[in-house]
Amino acid sequence: MPEPSPVLPEVLAQIKGLPVSNRPLIICDVDEVILHLIKHLEVYLNERDLVFLNHEYRLTGNIGHRKHRAAIPAIEVRKHLLNFFDEVSHRQDMVQGADASLQALAETWEIVLLTNLPGGHNKPAREKLLSGMGIPYPVVTNSGPKGGAVAALAAGRPTPVVFIDDSPTNHSSVHASLPSSIKIQFIADHRFRAATEKETHIDLLTGDWHETADFITAILQEAVETGGNQPQK
Repeated sequence: MPEPSPVLPEVLAQIKGLPVSNRPLIICDVDEVILHLIKHLEVYLNERDLVFLNHEYRLTGNIGHRKHRAAIPAIEVRKHLLNFFDEVSHRQDMVQGADASLQALAETWEIVLLTNLPGGHNKPAREKLLSGMGIPYPVVTNSGPKGGAVAALAAGRPTPVVFIDDSPTNHSSVHASLPSSIKIQFIADHRFRAATEKETHIDLLTGDWHETADFITAILQEAVETGGNQPQK
């Protein structure tokens, strides 16, 4: 099990700028959860004669040339990822049902979007795109494993805390830093979801926002019934 990870200073500064809330918290990723990532990235790669070598949930070592299928070096993967976000982050498609489900959940939950963006320089474009889709929740940009950021976001807030993310690495990090959190692994792409094994610390593995919203609603209802925190309007 990974060690708890610290929160980066630049991330903590964003968190300290968020409004104070007494409502239970949903910390939700953006790429491949609210916005499609894999389908856009595949188009980007195909235009450069590159492909995913398989449906394993990783990028380094899993992107290669279409013809000879040799994996490209990690430094090239990062270069392509930076270029991809520059070209595409302002026009990614929404995962079906994300807007309505989050709007319904926002009636009783506080929602913060925690997204890994290289350098954070795409944050304004991402905020504009999400807001235009009816998803106007605060965006916190992070780099690397998200455990420290999630623990900092949850500090001093009532339980339950729900973490939604596609990445197995981020879920392992959050499990180490905030094991009490409820962890939903959401992967919109059915091929990568089918190839993902549900780890024991994952409470729900899904690619469906209706299922996700129902699951979260039931969590809060159970908390209320067992004497947990009452949601604040």
